[in-house]
Amino acid sequence: MRFLPFFGLCLIIAKAESKEIDLHHVKCLVCRETMNELENAVLKANPNKLIDVGNFRMDAEGNTIHKKIPLSQSETHITILLDHICDKLTDYVRATRKSDNQLVIFNLMDPSGGMNPMMSEVDVIQDGDLNKSLEYYCRDIVNEFEEDIVSLYVDKISNKKKVLCTEISRLCENYTDNQDNDDDDDDVDNYDSNFYGDKDEL
Repeated sequence: MRFLPFFGLCLIIAKAESKEIDLHHVKCLVCRETMNELENAVLKANPNKLIDVGNFRMDAEGNTIHKKIPLSQSETHITILLDHICDKLTDYVRATRKSDNQLVIFNLMDPSGGMNPMMSEVDVIQDGDLNKSLEYYCRDIVNEFEEDIVSLYVDKISNKKKVLCTEISRLCENYTDNQDNDDDDDDVDNYDSNFYGDKDEL
């Protein structure tokens, strides 16, 4: 975990509560946050940058056909991002919202490097493994569904988070989220979940 002010870290531990939680719900939340982090990483790329993609087709003169695609649709680029995306989860903790007792996971750090102001709105859940399991769940999801995640970007599928976490992995099929329709204005409006077949839940 990146550096946290010592006093702030002690305060988090002191206020943490120990309680039973729904691990399947935790995995759903990890899936959603993994896709949020991936989308943020993808958006950091230059939207105007195009890369050459070759295939085995040739034109009439025997030259390999190349085409240019946005970096955000590059299989190689997405795969590289996935190699490190779960490192982001080391700064996440489990908590319940004070307003409705809803289970959440969130990043302790805000984008500026300070303490996330959400801390005042939640009760952090005490975790014997210091929330390292969130990173492990992320890696399990990425390892099992890496090809599906890459395909969502290569094929410009809309609502990638919902498609992966609810329809492909089915980790979130029992947990609604108003932010499921999350990320993009892609051109693909229809998705056939049967294309991927059924997968066992983690």
